[in-house]
Amino acid sequence: MLVDSHCHIPMLGEDMGVKEVIANAKELGIEHMLCVSVDLETYPEILGLAEQYDCIYASVGVHPNTTMQEEVSQETLVELALNEHVIAIGETGLDYFRSEGDLEWQRERFRIHIRAAKSVDKPLIIHTREVGDDIIRILQEEGAEDVGGVMHCFVEDWEIAQKAMQMNFYISFSGIVTFKNAKEVQAVAKKVPLERMLVETDSPYLTPVPYRGKPNQPGFTRYVAEFIAELRGISFDQVAEQTTTNFFNLFKLNIH
Repeated sequence: MLVDSHCHIPMLGEDMGVKEVIANAKELGIEHMLCVSVDLETYPEILGLAEQYDCIYASVGVHPNTTMQEEVSQETLVELALNEHVIAIGETGLDYFRSEGDLEWQRERFRIHIRAAKSVDKPLIIHTREVGDDIIRILQEEGAEDVGGVMHCFVEDWEIAQKAMQMNFYISFSGIVTFKNAKEVQAVAKKVPLERMLVETDSPYLTPVPYRGKPNQPGFTRYVAEFIAELRGISFDQVAEQTTTNFFNLFKLNIH
């Protein structure tokens, strides 16, 4: 059994219905998936999926690059996160690659998510891209280790990975780890203790080898796990069993 710890099912569009997504995933051994929120507009659809399908879980949050007319409040996040189908806050974090100018608003949004997560005692889903030490600094300043979470789609260096793990965070690898030019990510994937690792697709993006160029889907989590197993010289079953256990431990769920 495998878990896709990060996907965006509504973004798969009309080409693939939810039932087909689930059927394809189960055929490849993926029994559960976490459908992650990037804005409040699409959150009701994500929640609806989690309410309808036992294999889907939901998060609530606003992506660091999402544009809003009125900034999200801690109170709103807390209210939405109290739903039993919501198991995490995010995705949140920092992204200096796609945003320009004074990004203090982005850092403040990040802090609001951390405070909401601590208020409801649910883990964080962290997005980070080209932000240097700011991501760790803010996590430390806000006491994010109290709830922990996952550094999703990890592309940072080993030093960042170590600091994150010291703060009760898991490191999640996406299809990027299968790319030929992803040597640094592969090096980190070899070093991260298996008991601190998750796997994901971030679908519909970042399709892993051997399906690069095609839309990604939760079922392709299998190819990420297979690559990591080969990279580390261990069995696929070891990766599948441990990452699944890690997912259910992190999000305080009963394996079923």
